[in-house]
Parts: sequence; structure tokens; C-alpha cells
Amino acid sequence: MKLFAKSAKSVFVIGALIGAMSSTAAYADLKLNGSGASFPAPLYNKWFKDYSKQTDGVRVDYQSKGSGAGIQDFINETVDFAGSDAAMKDSEIAQVKKGTILLPVTAGEVVISYNLDGVTELKLPRDVYPEIFLGNITNWNDPKIQAANPDVKLPDQNITVVVRSDSSGTSYVFTNHLAAISDNFKEQVGGAKAPNWPSAGTIVKAPKNDGVTATIKQTPGAIGYVEYGFAKLTKMPTALLENQKGNFIEAGGETGASALATTTFPEGNLPNSDVPDLRAWATDPSGDDAYPIATFTWLLVYKNQGEEKAKALKDLIEYMITTGQESSEAMGYIPLPENVVEKVRNAASMIQ
Repeated sequence: MKLFAKSAKSVFVIGALIGAMSSTAAYADLKLNGSGASFPAPLYNKWFKDYSKQTDGVRVDYQSKGSGAGIQDFINETVDFAGSDAAMKDSEIAQVKKGTILLPVTAGEVVISYNLDGVTELKLPRDVYPEIFLGNITNWNDPKIQAANPDVKLPDQNITVVVRSDSSGTSYVFTNHLAAISDNFKEQVGGAKAPNWPSAGTIVKAPKNDGVTATIKQTPGAIGYVEYGFAKLTKMPTALLENQKGNFIEAGGETGASALATTTFPEGNLPNSDVPDLRAWATDPSGDDAYPIATFTWLLVYKNQGEEKAKALKDLIEYMITTGQESSEAMGYIPLPENVVEKVRNAASMIQ
């Protein structure tokens, strides 16, 4: 009996080893390459590093280069996946031969950061900040800014507006919000990944969220738009923005979640596809406590990957929408609501 028990134990150990080897072999030297949005890059880099460490045989790399470049890489099939804060247009999806699945895997806020010596709190009304980015309000002690901040001594200083130089999902989200609340902005600039900014005022361009953040930090009197996580990471001040209900709201987990709570997803599928359409926008949220500029950001994956990569990607996505969400809020992102997690899981199951 002892011999049998010993033999059985040996068989179990050998079986376990073989199983482990088989699991590792399934991912032997598998590398998943992605590129795109800089908005979620700090969180993606943490997720992909942690996942690669705990998953034998898999390495996930992500190059932060902007949503527009990520979408182009995805269309050109030079990556295994991409990231975009602008999701994809129908015309872009039509160019992808291997099929497209768009997955909102995290969410965040676009904040207006500034560099004003001694000013720790700044309120910007809805009829003011679009005009700053149009170049129509050019000085920090403009009466409209001062009226919203009666207890703040604003300097007689020119405003330097810092915007993105690359094709950017952050720009897309920001300009679509400005177009939603300002007819002037809608007519003169509109919503775009690479907006044609007006020539009025002083405008400086910088690449990616980290480039804009660094430029604001180095330029006295500067103002610009960045993802909340970058501002939080670099301890940059951010303005309180007036929302649809007339309340001045600070960016944060709860106010961002309040913004997304009013966002509804389409009923149907992506064009010419059986894949659910998970493109949804919070362009001008209506909640009392909603921060006015919040958005999902999307992972772009091919529907037809091949068995090995399909298995690895589904496993990676499951990690991102479960364990990965636990680190979202601490890094300045909004954890996905449970109903969105289920939508993502169902769509990801169609990867093949």
C-alpha cells in the first residue's frame, strides 16, 4: 500500500509537471506587441509588466505614441493590439481585414492643468475655458476668470496654451467636449484627434500627455489639457471645471464615475460584424457631481488572431478587467463598472 501510495504520488507530481510544461509550451516565447494612446499608458505599462512577470512564456510590450498612430498601426497589422481614446470610426474599422473588437478596458478624465505661481485653486466656467483654447481670452487677470475666482490674486500675465502636436485621443475627447458646450468652438475647431487650432493667442505644441505635462510645468503662465493620471503623477494643479449643472467640480475617482454613470452603450453591433459596439461617450455628462470631461479608453484587438495569440489575448484581457482594475484608482483612472466588465468579457470571448 505504501509502495502504491508512493507511486501514485510520483505519477501525480510527474503529471503536474507535464501539465505545467504544456501550459508554458502553449505560450513559449510568445510576444504581444501593442501601440497607441498615451492616455492609459502608465496603467497599461503596469498591467503588462505585472502580467508578463506572472505568465510564463508571454511578454507584452506597449509603445505609447498617440491614438492616431496606434489606429494606423492596427490597420497596417504591424501590432497585435492597439490603444485608442477615440475608439475607431466606421471608416477605419472597414480597413481592418482581420476583424475588429473594441474593448473599453479603463476610463479616465481629461483635466486642465496650469502653471500659476501661488495659485493653488482655480475655477474655470463653461463660457471661459473654451474661449481660452480659442485664443479669445489671453490674459490671466481677464475679468471673466477673475469673477469666478474673487479670492484669488490672478497675475497680469499672458496665457500660453499648450496643446498636443500628435494625433491624439486625448485631443479628440477634449475638443469634442469643448464643441459640445461652445458653439464658437464647434464652428471654429470642432472635435478631432488632430485639431486645427486657431492662430490667435500664444499656442505651444508638445507630443503625448507627458510632453504636454512637462511643457506646462516648465512654462510660467501656461495652461493645457492632459490625462488626470499624468497630472496626479507629477503633482500638477488642475482647475475645477463648471459642469452642466453649474457646479465647479474637481477631477477624481468619484466625480469621474459619476460622469460615466450617465453614459449608455449602443444597442447594436459594429458595422458589418457580429461584434457588439462598445463605443460610448460622456461628452457633457449631466450628473450634479459629474466631472465634465471623462472617457473610456479602448483596447483594439483583431477578431481573427490565430489560436495561440487568441488564447493569450483573452487571458490578458481577463486579467486587465479583474486584477488590473484594483490598481486603477490609485494611478488616477476610473475602475470599470461591473456591467461594463461583463460587456468587455462577452466581446473578448469572440476573439479567435
